[in-house]
Amino acid sequence: MGMTTSPQHATLPRPRPATAVRSRRPLPGAGLLPGLAAAALAVVAALLVNRVLPSLAVLTAAVVLGVLAANVRVGGLRLLPAATRPGLDFAGKRVMRAGVVLLGLKLALGDVLGLGWRTLVVVVAVVAATFFGTRWLGRRLGLPGDQPLLIATGFSICGASAVAAVNGVTDSEEDDVVTAVALVTLCGSLAIAVLPLLHQPLGLTDVQFGRWAGASVHDVGQVVAVGQTAGPTALAQAVVVKLMRVALLAPIVAGTALARRRAAGPGTAAGGRRPAVVPFFVAAFLVLVAVRSTGAVPAGWLDGAARLDEVLLAAALFGLGSAVDVRHLVRTGGRALLVGLASWLLIAATAYVGVRLTT
Repeated sequence: MGMTTSPQHATLPRPRPATAVRSRRPLPGAGLLPGLAAAALAVVAALLVNRVLPSLAVLTAAVVLGVLAANVRVGGLRLLPAATRPGLDFAGKRVMRAGVVLLGLKLALGDVLGLGWRTLVVVVAVVAATFFGTRWLGRRLGLPGDQPLLIATGFSICGASAVAAVNGVTDSEEDDVVTAVALVTLCGSLAIAVLPLLHQPLGLTDVQFGRWAGASVHDVGQVVAVGQTAGPTALAQAVVVKLMRVALLAPIVAGTALARRRAAGPGTAAGGRRPAVVPFFVAAFLVLVAVRSTGAVPAGWLDGAARLDEVLLAAALFGLGSAVDVRHLVRTGGRALLVGLASWLLIAATAYVGVRLTT
């Protein structure tokens, strides 16, 4: 009798090879999408706020929205889920650097050199006095972390953009960054209201007033708001002098990176790297300054780059603002406010003396 195959044995399915079972992996960068989407929505909201309230800059609105989204709860729930954190951190660091790079297209060396060496000396002196004076006062008053450095940079160079650039090499605490941004925004807003009232009482010509505004007001948009109150001549002088201060952003950032590199010593633990003397994004900023200075970039491209730059910086500042704990910020707010007001008076007084001596 021959052997037969059992029906049950014949119907058993063959086991699938292990190689046939594939697991689906998330796409690279998928974890960033929720946070980046939240930042994009915040940028749209900031632009709308600026359209309704033109006196409130887009960058200021973005950081305020970030702080509110992080600290306001609706029905006990946070407005920003934990899943948005990776993307918001990415915006606060990487997107921020891209925005700083694009600032280079706003600066043409020919315009800067056209003001003459004496104005250049005044601008360098004003920036140096404000930067080192503010850092000294911040340390004396015991401001925590990198607040003295960030506040000094924001007041002496170009407001929130300068704070962002230095944060690119310091990787400071978000509370320190937002404190500095809030202070330069507050004092810059005060300058818009106060400086035009002093134009005639101080006996300044339109040229002198424009240079004073450019040398003492923090953000570029705030400089435009102040300068235009005295007419087109004052506005043109204010913008060019302001851009001279922006040109000093690169040495400030490079100097900060060098100081951090020296503090790190000849090597770092666990195979870490010391900060680069000239970070890549600063080198890229200088390249775009050189490109802008050739005069070969069409005006339409420059306008488009300026709008893109505003969007990138707004997204980044929303990301930074969303990491702020207001309760911690309030604990050091009084001392920081005192440093900010003192820095504002210092740069205004120093710039006024410099303008009077050279015009």
